[in-house]
Amino acid sequence: MLAIAWDVDDVLNDLMRSWFEAWRGDHPECAMRYEDLRQNPPEALLGISRAAYLQSLDRFRLERFDALAPAPEVLSWFELYGHQFRHLAITAAPLLAAPASAAWVMRHFGRWIRSFNVVPSPRDGEELPASKTSKGPASKGEMLAQFGRIDVLVDDDPDNLAGARAVGILGVLVPRPWNPAWANRGPASALSGALAQILSLTGSAPAFENGSIR
Repeated sequence: MLAIAWDVDDVLNDLMRSWFEAWRGDHPECAMRYEDLRQNPPEALLGISRAAYLQSLDRFRLERFDALAPAPEVLSWFELYGHQFRHLAITAAPLLAAPASAAWVMRHFGRWIRSFNVVPSPRDGEELPASKTSKGPASKGEMLAQFGRIDVLVDDDPDNLAGARAVGILGVLVPRPWNPAWANRGPASALSGALAQILSLTGSAPAFENGSIR
């Protein structure tokens, strides 16, 4: 059975859009839209510091992550095809937010995803435990290489997919404004093409479009 690794933020959910809408509510002078966020992290576009951005995002994670809805099309995909694969979640998040993320994944996707893994995103003043010989995986590709056979990584960051390809893992790029797939997403949906690509790469099922088989 093939194994798929799923990024959490901006793949299983819509974290950046949700955070940005909340942030913009506190900054009515900002005229940007979610679709204008061509960089991630977006602090330069928003005219704020990296520290201010991370502080705001981390506060959002701790206070509102639990209320995030799962991406409807992704949930539909799991309901149709999830039983055909093994699944794990892998996220680059600060350790302080990892418990909320893990609980969210298990609540919404626990019927299929049975393993939650985190590559800690460093924060000032946070010390990460390390062995005498290793600081642990520095990237998703490095972590996935430790699992043995992982066939596909689904992510919104081209760099993560490049790291996965370096260890022999296929990649599916989920269209978001900050990556190249956004411009080619087509008129129907930002997610349907990426979800269909998973099935195409694995040769496992009919095409998937707008949450249904076609």
